[in-house]
Formats: sequence, structure tokens, C-alpha cells
Amino acid sequence: MKRHAVFLDRDGVINRVVLRDGRPFPPSNLAGLRILPGVREACRSLREAGFLLILATNQPDIARRKADALEVAAIHEHLRRYLGLDGVKMCPHDDASGCGCRKPKPGLLLEAARDWGIDLAASYFVGDRWRDVEAGQRAGCRAMFIDYHYRERRPEGAFIAVQSLRDAALRIVGEIGRTKKEPEALTETGAVFEETHRAHAALGKVENSPQSGRDRLRRVPGRSAQVPEETPCHV
Repeated sequence: MKRHAVFLDRDGVINRVVLRDGRPFPPSNLAGLRILPGVREACRSLREAGFLLILATNQPDIARRKADALEVAAIHEHLRRYLGLDGVKMCPHDDASGCGCRKPKPGLLLEAARDWGIDLAASYFVGDRWRDVEAGQRAGCRAMFIDYHYRERRPEGAFIAVQSLRDAALRIVGEIGRTKKEPEALTETGAVFEETHRAHAALGKVENSPQSGRDRLRRVPGRSAQVPEETPCHV
């Protein structure tokens, strides 16, 4: 059985970015890492709802020699332990490399799907840049976009606008809850209908008249009991 996941961009979703001229940049080391409010609680609620949590991040400063690969690895190990992440997928390349893992290409997500047996169509990607949204769309996930109004290209296509990872988690968990309740509601409706049918049958003859694919309980002339018509259930 395939599993479902929430893919998380790193900078701007999990931790604060460094803004320069309206554009986001990552912290240079672990000492400069600042986790955003509500992130740990959001991760906990998503795990409890049954989602894998996979970090999917571009870190091109490694290729540009502006960041040390060991410092980046230390940040990711800290996030994995502190937030209970199931995995980390990182692209260390720049655009010039033409790799398949740098977002907006979906390579990181496709690789994670193979490694963990993830159903991408039942998964989400939460990001704060157009590259995240497009990567999620191309992988077949539902893309969620935290809009900080960076001075850069805007995402296109279908996505869900959210205010933070906490907001995204509330929506995802709420949607899963509604999906689970629908079959229960149908089962309960059927049970109530059957119980009503038996109760009225005990009072006297019940005349069934098919209408819109369902039997309707009717009043039977000559009986003192008033048997109300059952309103069809539109689901």
C-alpha cells in the first residue's frame, strides 16, 4: 500500500529567510537558523495524521561556493531530529548544471516517491517560491503556496494559498478528516433509515413506493399511527 506525504521546502517554510532587496536567501550556518513559529506543532499534527514529512530543498549556494556542504548537512540533521522529518532531499546544483533534481523540475519528489513508496497524487508540497509550486504540480502533488511577496516571478497554475506551514497543516488535516467522515456519515444514514423502517413496520403495514431510487415510507389509510415520509438523502 502506497503512503502519502507532505513535501516541505526549507527556507521560508520551516525557517526564516535572509531578505536582500526583496529576495530570499538561506541562513549561512546552523547558528543562524531560526525556526518559524508553529512549525514544530504543524509537523507533529501532520505526522499524527499519517503523513510522511520529506524536506525537498534547493541549496545552490553549495555549487556557487557560498555555502559549506558540511554546514548545510548540519542544518538538515538538526531539522530532521527536531521536527521528526522522515527524509531530506536536497539539490546542491545551480541552474547551469542542467540537473533533473533542481526545482522547478520534480526530480527530488520523484526520487522520494520511489524511496518511500509515496502516492504523489495523494500528497502535498508546501513552498514559498514559484519553483516549489511548479515542482509540486509537475510531480502530481497538490501545491500549497506561502506568499511573502518576494521580488521575483509568481507561481502559475493551480495552487492553494496559505499563510504559513501551520495554516497549511490545518487545511491538510481538516481535509483528511472530512474525507474520513463521509463514509461514516453514509453508514449512519443507512442505519437510521433501516431503524426507522423497522419501527414503522411494528406499528402497522408499511407501503413502499420507489421514488428517485429510494423507498419512501408513507402514511397508511385506516391506521391511527402517522408515518412520516422519509426525505431522500442527497449525498
